[in-house]
Amino acid sequence: MLLPDNIHPENSIYYNGAIVLELIIHYKCIELTELYILVKEKKNMSYPILILCLDWLYLLDVVTINKKGEACLCS
Repeated sequence: MLLPDNIHPENSIYYNGAIVLELIIHYKCIELTELYILVKEKKNMSYPILILCLDWLYLLDVVTINKKGEACLCS
């Protein structure tokens, strides 16, 4: 659920997706393991949550994963 009403907003995919997107915007293209390390430093986010955020950003056509396995900002 993107904006649940029964938990804190900072635990939502919407909020965590913004953190992931901020890093991807900064790097333009970033390897998934490096992205996970940076996200883990910024906010103690689990890997499954990171993947859910990337899925959500992909569905919004904001982020794509290239053949090298990097998360890249869509132009």
